[in-house]
Amino acid sequence: MASKEYYELYRQSSIGLALIDTLDAMVHDGRIEPQLAMKIVSTFDRVITEVLADKVKARLSFKGHLDTYRFCDEVWTFLIKDANFKLDNQSNIQAEKVKIVSCNSKKPGET
Repeated sequence: MASKEYYELYRQSSIGLALIDTLDAMVHDGRIEPQLAMKIVSTFDRVITEVLADKVKARLSFKGHLDTYRFCDEVWTFLIKDANFKLDNQSNIQAEKVKIVSCNSKKPGET
């Protein structure tokens, strides 16, 4: 049975980067094998995707100026300037620049 592959987007999040830095240090110190580190990162890809899909119910809306957009390999990327986010609790967050990456929940070819 082939294992399902997951997007690697969350590896660039703060928690993903911290995990990878920690695993790199452990491999460098000889505490774990590189294959185990790769297995842990693959498990992270799966678990973070599943948890965010199942547990996060918060919503937000945003406005801003669309600077750039592109669609390549079934992935949308939007660069927004002067973004204003309105959260469920009605608080606002402003950002000068925001990059939004959006992927299908299933990779091409999956049923």
